[in-house]
Amino acid sequence: MKERNPGLTKDTTDVYTYTVRPEALEKQSAAALFDLPCACQNLRRVTRVVTRIYDQELRKTGLEITQFGLLTALAATEEANQKRLSAGFAMDSTTLTRTLGLLLKQGWVRVRRGKDRRERLFRLTQEGKRKMAEAQRYWERAEQRLRRELGAEGWKSMKETVSRITEAALAA
Repeated sequence: MKERNPGLTKDTTDVYTYTVRPEALEKQSAAALFDLPCACQNLRRVTRVVTRIYDQELRKTGLEITQFGLLTALAATEEANQKRLSAGFAMDSTTLTRTLGLLLKQGWVRVRRGKDRRERLFRLTQEGKRKMAEAQRYWERAEQRLRRELGAEGWKSMKETVSRITEAALAA
């Protein structure tokens, strides 16, 4: 009996996969970018790229930038209800609920009832304050990466432009 070469049979399928690591995406060249037709697509693209930078740095602490942002907002407000947090981040309630749920589960945030039975007030726990302090230096690294690329004038201009765009979009 003749032995068949398994590489040449009809019932064999070769599958090749290619996995893109997050680090590889960060090294994309600006030359690869193409013109996008609207403000929304351009802004979504820039937020994806910037989010990637912050998430890469914060990953060392087990946080994402959305979680770190919520921790810092609660540190600044001391206590806030979901409506205030949602408005402050211009974030839909569903996304906020999901992120707050993760922070509650980790023990970084606690919740209590407000004056109205439906109102829930959120505040940082001691563990949440420690987590935020641990993540601070990694957040600063991401911040410095962008500042270095933009320069002082570019950084100032970016902040002013983003603020104007946000206000204009809220008014539109």
